[in-house]
Amino acid sequence: PSQCGLFCCQNYPLYIRSVPTENELKFHYTVHTSLDVVDEKISAMGKALVDQRELYLGLLYPTEDYKVYGYVTNSKVKFVMVVDSSNTALRDNEIRSMFRKLHNSYTDIMCNPFYNPGDRIHSRAFDTMVNSMMMQVC
Repeated sequence: PSQCGLFCCQNYPLYIRSVPTENELKFHYTVHTSLDVVDEKISAMGKALVDQRELYLGLLYPTEDYKVYGYVTNSKVKFVMVVDSSNTALRDNEIRSMFRKLHNSYTDIMCNPFYNPGDRIHSRAFDTMVNSMMMQVC
């Protein structure tokens, strides 16, 4: 099982997808609680985050069942990914490249003149990309 979430700088969800959908509420809780850890990491990095180009926050925290990873864009949009902790084949650089893919797709959405920044994301292309990425993880 895995979940992907995109959040605005004010921590409201722009996009949340979970595969499979049976424990969706539990995943939503996990993603929302991880935003506090993202904020802590951003404030701890402070100026260093602005200076460096690496936006990947790494493993935010592990639980018994899941590992929660984070990424933040220059515009403070937060990406959170929850993956099953039993998936030992997934390496840090693979998670990093998945976040880059998400960031590129998010950038494509932001370039759409019909998308209003801050609105929930309703894009078939973005859904397809996220679903294919999540199928790799599961």
